[in-house]
Amino acid sequence: MRTPTLLSATLLALALASCQHETEQALPQPEPDPTTALTVQQLNEQIMKRLRETGQFNWNQASAHTVWSALTRSDYVLSVGYQPAGFTASSPLPDDARTLPQWQQAREQVLELILGQERQTNPTLTLEQLPVFEENNLPVLTVHVRELSTVQALRRSGLVRYAEPMGYEPNRPAAEVANRASSSLTSSGCGNNIATAGLTEGSDYIVLPDGSKSSWNQQDQYHGIRAGWSQSTGQGIKVLIIDTGSSDAQENLGAAFNQGQSSGRTIERLVTLPRNSIFGIPYGDAETPNDECGHGTSMAGACAAPRGTDGASVGVAYNASLITVRAAEDVFLDASREVQGVSNAYILAGNRPDVRIISMSMGRLTSSSQLTDAIRYAYGKGKLILCAAGTSFNWSAGWAGVIFPASLPEAVAVTGMKDDLRTRCDECHVGSDVEFTVVMQRTTNDLRALTLAMTGDAPSTVGGSSVATSSMAGMAALVWSRYPADTRAQLMNRLIAASSNRTARSSSFGWGRVNVATALGGLPL
Repeated sequence: MRTPTLLSATLLALALASCQHETEQALPQPEPDPTTALTVQQLNEQIMKRLRETGQFNWNQASAHTVWSALTRSDYVLSVGYQPAGFTASSPLPDDARTLPQWQQAREQVLELILGQERQTNPTLTLEQLPVFEENNLPVLTVHVRELSTVQALRRSGLVRYAEPMGYEPNRPAAEVANRASSSLTSSGCGNNIATAGLTEGSDYIVLPDGSKSSWNQQDQYHGIRAGWSQSTGQGIKVLIIDTGSSDAQENLGAAFNQGQSSGRTIERLVTLPRNSIFGIPYGDAETPNDECGHGTSMAGACAAPRGTDGASVGVAYNASLITVRAAEDVFLDASREVQGVSNAYILAGNRPDVRIISMSMGRLTSSSQLTDAIRYAYGKGKLILCAAGTSFNWSAGWAGVIFPASLPEAVAVTGMKDDLRTRCDECHVGSDVEFTVVMQRTTNDLRALTLAMTGDAPSTVGGSSVATSSMAGMAALVWSRYPADTRAQLMNRLIAASSNRTARSSSFGWGRVNVATALGGLPL
């Protein structure tokens, strides 16, 4: 059994820190020195306090000193959203903003502002040394910034929409930032996607007539998936999964993607995770689409693994086409290049007219305006965007709400539920932002949903809001395939009308469980 723990180590460390300092809260605390960066402990306490009070932490609402402190305690990479003078922040960004003359002029002015401030302490700095990552369609700069005065100047400028640290999350001591390999947190959700021993036919799965295995949670009493297959298999719909990639050793996501009852569809394996860089110069080998974590492979399998003849686990939409995108190293988006990689992936998906559904089972505690820009870009192209509500330890999942970016209004937040149909999964987050739930944990033996392992045909299992999200993407693909002329809004109406909470949305579980067969028109409400 495998249950990826998105944010679990983070929440554990922070909770311990909070407990340690509960007795100190009554004592007077010294004001932070405005010329000295906050410590990691101070930053984490500030972030956690805000998260507990409001459920979110927005860097754009933090002080310039806090932003600069986060830069200092991470990798000095700042995300700067720019705009021409007179542009209102509430206005939607033009799709071609970065190519418009006014926006290009604003970009150059912002770069000159940054260079002028940074040169006060580094006179030899050049304009070419400022950028970190290659720009995409968004009017956003990613730059190295070391000076508090630079952050302050950017905050004062009417040409700046936001200036936020990309690589700080309240997850580990600053000493570990420089050496991600030494941090256990980098394996969040990774390393366990191997075949699950001891699975029992008839209880944990059934063998379909063609020989493939259908997971216990695909039975009709939960979501009407097996009954729905008589009406739709996802043909003609393309799902893009933003995750850690897919395993090149799993033939069911490669040469055997079309087999048995799965035919006429395509699979692409792409990568948007940029290489590491120093002063804008990439180093190391180029990233590949290969999944080094295991999480992305399991998500792809749950959504669209083939209904073949090799005895492997079948995905919900076994005739949908698929794009797997390696946008991050693991499921906790705590590195600058992961934020950039995910941003790039949403832009890629937005620019692909053949992509209708985007599924992402990753997230972070703090918000990111750059990721918000990217998600809104894809949303503006009519994409249905599904995001995991959050996965962590049982005790923390009880108080931690829906994480970013599932908390955005453009995202459909999905979480997991036990087969008693009333309880969240042990590690799943719930909250008012949740739209749908998916059954993925058995109460009798704690078994999670079946999916594809990194290699071979023996199924692995995966849990949390992660598999709930990718499974929901598969269900949406089944319905959209049946009604291909539907807009995104019309599709959502169908899903809601076929959900368990359609008459009274829950403050924890949203519209609840979708019955696919009902949404397809095969069963009465």
